[in-house]
Amino acid sequence: MKSTKTRRRLAVLGLLGPFCALFLFTVVVPIGYAVFDSLTKIQRSGAFGEGGADTVFAGGANYASALQDPEFMSSIGRVLLFASVQVPLMIALATTLALLLDAASARWVRFFRSAYFLPYGVPGVIASILWGFLYTPGLSPLTGFGSAAGLHFDFLGAGTILWSIANIVTWQYAGYNMLVVVAQLKSIDADLFEAAQIDGANAWQVITRIKIPLIWPAIILTTVFTIIGTLQLFAEPLVLKALTGSITADFTPNMSAFTQAFTNNNNNQAAAESVLLAAVACVFSFGFLKLVSRRRPS
Repeated sequence: MKSTKTRRRLAVLGLLGPFCALFLFTVVVPIGYAVFDSLTKIQRSGAFGEGGADTVFAGGANYASALQDPEFMSSIGRVLLFASVQVPLMIALATTLALLLDAASARWVRFFRSAYFLPYGVPGVIASILWGFLYTPGLSPLTGFGSAAGLHFDFLGAGTILWSIANIVTWQYAGYNMLVVVAQLKSIDADLFEAAQIDGANAWQVITRIKIPLIWPAIILTTVFTIIGTLQLFAEPLVLKALTGSITADFTPNMSAFTQAFTNNNNNQAAAESVLLAAVACVFSFGFLKLVSRRRPS
């Protein structure tokens, strides 16, 4: 008996060991180092720093510097505004597409499902370059057609650039979120829909009373992923920055941390800004989960 238990424990350790080691070195250690780096600073000795540099404990000085930086705080406010519009739009679009593909009268389901998912296979940098051509005056057919119709579009202007980025993100990730919802829809027993129709339920009632409550876990999951991804906005504005002066080096929190680390050579404040961004993402993600747990549709 004891040898059997020992073999089982060794089997479990053998299966979980590689994952735990990978998780430790790719997640836990980098996070721990970032936190450590955010609590230290480089102190130079000598009149001009010729005495050398030492790493010393800084406490919350880097966090205070980040929170007192108006550009960094503006970047956080900017992505929160971005998320307040883009997240509901993304989830509503993904859910609508999933419900349309699941409709009994839907045709060419495989084709449209693949077509909607295809943009997710395009890397964010490539997607930003493609849309950058469509946004740039003189190159974009959209601005050309608009001018011919007497309409002047400025996709790269200060007042519209944030929503131009939202369009790229929605185009790229709506299909992925749709696929998660579709997978949840496919797991529902079709007998439930037949029973509802026999009881006289129309298509709208089947959607609102049966489908949406049953796919609610998938909607929650995709919403959490979208919140986290939105707060980490980086590749799209970084690529479009070369096309417009409306995007600064501190346009988003990730861009601010990138600038601090690789332009200002201030790795410690960059680490502090990254930890603060992670904390904001955790607060909003867990806050959303807490909110929806009280308002689960029935």
